[in-house]
Amino acid sequence: MSFEEEWGGLQAEATTRMRLNEASKGSSSGGGSGSHDLIVYQDDLGQVGHEAFLLHDRLRKAGDMTRGAKDDGQTAKAASALTTHHFTLGDALTSMAVIWNDQLKTLLQACAHISNHLDYSKNSQAHTDAKIAADMAGRDGTAMPVSEISKYYK
Repeated sequence: MSFEEEWGGLQAEATTRMRLNEASKGSSSGGGSGSHDLIVYQDDLGQVGHEAFLLHDRLRKAGDMTRGAKDDGQTAKAASALTTHHFTLGDALTSMAVIWNDQLKTLLQACAHISNHLDYSKNSQAHTDAKIAADMAGRDGTAMPVSEISKYYK
């Protein structure tokens, strides 16, 4: 691909991105068409968080079976035996096991982060919904009149 073709593609991409950013701003009155609102369903957050937790558990077990939880798994034993018999493959296998362990830990941390964050988001959303409901109700528990609600949007 020539420089001119690549540059033209990047310019077209930037133009499209700018148009998309401008389209998402909505009208000048501050409101948008209701189709761009963020909708969060607590059940969805919980399901995704649970799947991340299950993936974390499966990865932890599979990684431990492959390498051994305390560096005494089959991979570590094979690397040690190869090194003892002066095979250079033993050092390479040890390096591979260390890299595998590092990458596995990174992936496990990512799964745990996703699971924890979605659990937090689910609880936070429920708390926010309850606070909004309490703020939008009158002292006697009745719904706030529309004229009062409209003050929040000025």
